[in-house]
Amino acid sequence: MSIPDLFRCPISLDLFTDPVTLSTGQTYDRPGIEKWLAGGNLTCPVTMQKLHDTSLVPNHTLKHLIDQWLLTGCDLNPHPKPSKPIDSFELSALKQSFQSPDATVTAKLETLRKIRVLSVESDIPCLIHSGFFRLLLETLFQAPWHGNAELMELALECILNLSPSIHVDSLNMLKKESYLASLVLLLEQGSTKIKTSLCYLLEDIATSLATCELCLVLGQTQRVLQALIALLHDKTDAGASEAALRAISSICSLEANRGNAIKEGAVDGLIMYLLNSTQRNVSQALATLELLLGLETGRKALSRNSEAVGLLVKMVFRVSSVQEGSEQAIGSLMILCSESRQMRVEAINSGVLTQLLLLLQSQSSPKAKDKARAFLKLLRVMWNEDQRWL
Repeated sequence: MSIPDLFRCPISLDLFTDPVTLSTGQTYDRPGIEKWLAGGNLTCPVTMQKLHDTSLVPNHTLKHLIDQWLLTGCDLNPHPKPSKPIDSFELSALKQSFQSPDATVTAKLETLRKIRVLSVESDIPCLIHSGFFRLLLETLFQAPWHGNAELMELALECILNLSPSIHVDSLNMLKKESYLASLVLLLEQGSTKIKTSLCYLLEDIATSLATCELCLVLGQTQRVLQALIALLHDKTDAGASEAALRAISSICSLEANRGNAIKEGAVDGLIMYLLNSTQRNVSQALATLELLLGLETGRKALSRNSEAVGLLVKMVFRVSSVQEGSEQAIGSLMILCSESRQMRVEAINSGVLTQLLLLLQSQSSPKAKDKARAFLKLLRVMWNEDQRWL
């Protein structure tokens, strides 16, 4: 299956794993552009424009398109078609048909298919201003257990096509108890496609200032966290676990949510995700784990996982890799080893010294090498202190 040109990083020419956009408007895979910038290059690799701002903005839309393409196994057209004008009478008729109390499930499905086509080929703002975005949300979260799985999947697909990140404030309806209960049921009992799509919505909620309070509500909702962590453990569907990782990482970006995430098993869930060698967002998983280790409960949870330290040591340096996640792996190990002699012994026995020395001799980024040197210094100081007490 050929990769559409739109989905290839201009630097590596490989499929994007974490697309980010520079101030020039060009999108690159995060590992590739970070390595380019870390090498002292202050220009855009494609346009060669001088960069006055080197910040990297996640391209959630492109990431979603890639994930959908990987899930379906079908080529997506990398060249967007020009928007087609929508007839207002057609929109009114579609809305009336969908809202009609006499409409059958079959009729609603047919209407949703038409909306899906319009959401891809036509003027999206027109659809949103006509109230379709909120209508679809209400359809999705009103007693979904009485609904039809295909209808729910189609409604979610249309919602995502209508760019919820731009109109994400409409999702504040989920603060209403009945809608939140519906979300929980869909996350627990919905099809894999429904669960995956909901993860994208949760990511949008957690990354928008307009829904910050809702993100706090989700982070305090035990069953939401449990459902997401269960998806992290799922080895049968890579797309679902990737989407769950993005949702959990975004929710944990709020410090107030981290304690609850740890309590519900996020540390073990992230370790399980990383143990699955097919996963792509290694750096994001390690960065989230490092955040959780900032809390004592997170460190205790990791110390109880017999595979955690050995896994982190392996992540410090990996052959035939762009060293994605090395900095985060070292950061997590430094947190653990600075507090626990047992963790230091376990890390050394797992070969961390060799891993750090290999990294220092590799083509890794200057930041990763600086962290490796700092960690070696820490281990040496701690070793001397340990010997003093023996």
